Amino acid sequence: MIAGAGPVGTVMATLLARAGIDVIVLEAGEDCAQDMRASTFHPPTLEMLDEIGITPMLLERGLKAPVYHWRDRRSGEVIEFDLTEIGDRTRYPFRIQCEQYHLSRALASGLEQYPNASVRFGHRLLSFEQDEQGVAIAAETPYSIAHFRADWLIGADGANSLVRKWLGTEFDGFTYPEKFLCLSTATELGDYLPGLAHVNYVSDPDEWLVLLRVPKLWRVLLPAAPDATDEELRSDAMKNAVFDRLTGDGAAVETYHRTVYRVHQRVAKSFLSGRVMLVGDACHLNNPLGGFGMNSGVHDAFNLAEKLLPAIKAGKPNGSLALYDRQRRTVTHAFTQAQTIKNMEFIQGGSDQAHERRRQEMLAIKQDDEQRRAYLLRQAMFESLEQAAAIQ
Repeated sequence: MIAGAGPVGTVMATLLARAGIDVIVLEAGEDCAQDMRASTFHPPTLEMLDEIGITPMLLERGLKAPVYHWRDRRSGEVIEFDLTEIGDRTRYPFRIQCEQYHLSRALASGLEQYPNASVRFGHRLLSFEQDEQGVAIAAETPYSIAHFRADWLIGADGANSLVRKWLGTEFDGFTYPEKFLCLSTATELGDYLPGLAHVNYVSDPDEWLVLLRVPKLWRVLLPAAPDATDEELRSDAMKNAVFDRLTGDGAAVETYHRTVYRVHQRVAKSFLSGRVMLVGDACHLNNPLGGFGMNSGVHDAFNLAEKLLPAIKAGKPNGSLALYDRQRRTVTHAFTQAQTIKNMEFIQGGSDQAHERRRQEMLAIKQDDEQRRAYLLRQAMFESLEQAAAIQ
């Protein structure tokens, strides 16, 4: 049983169904959530997803983004990085910019071809109880409480995971003090900021930005005052002010989404408890700078599928599942958390000495062939996978 039909839950279900395992996905919503936050697929993730036949769809629907920019908003300086430099390492030397719900919807639909798999929409996990033989699960439907019995339960139910809460697993870390505002628009921002890449991290002491291009829209992510209400942040006045600074005429810019959310840096104390496992946002959260969140969740799913199959064959938890916990939890701390925090520090930097040191660090990476290659492999998440594989 898998709780959650997001990208990580549907990848997990597909991997198990393809291996001949009976699997049911419980999803509280009536459809896969149309979450606008994650939109970047990194090269190794594309390689993994190719194993389950879904990468061609992403290539068709998404935008190829081999180049990304670190920009200084005040000076206009651009530091460019190009993933085609690691084309000898991957057949996908680029990011794909495509909203994550395209993946989860396609995989959920694809599960229909497996007689041993199903997705139960409108089923919200309420509680569970595990014993030595399996897990008893209760789920709320629009009309009743449904009861299931499964050998294993996987919590892929996001940041507010009920699976994690029922386990009582600590979720250590912190929440950024500022809120984050995400606006999307069809207005071509490249007309006002010439030379934009599809992925841009814009450093500024007063208002840093992330400008991401997805197939039909530009997405603008920026920090917002923590004491402002969500209504104020989603207001026309706020929208106009943001785009006044970007285009000169915010009132003329039409937006399609205005989303306010908190950003966390948190990791669960354990990704495993007996016959219950956690993957994705259910066990680790990080800021969005670098696009690591969804990708690391997909990496969790592939790692766990490999470790779970021997345990299923044995009929009980074994050392392979403990290895999943060691590998993915260690890498979450050592790579994903550390790198996203560092990315945040750079983009927040102002014109002070600390910002100048970070700017010089980025320039040094850009100008040194060996450092630049290592940086590209790290930002593309190859380094984190190597770190995980080295843990035994």
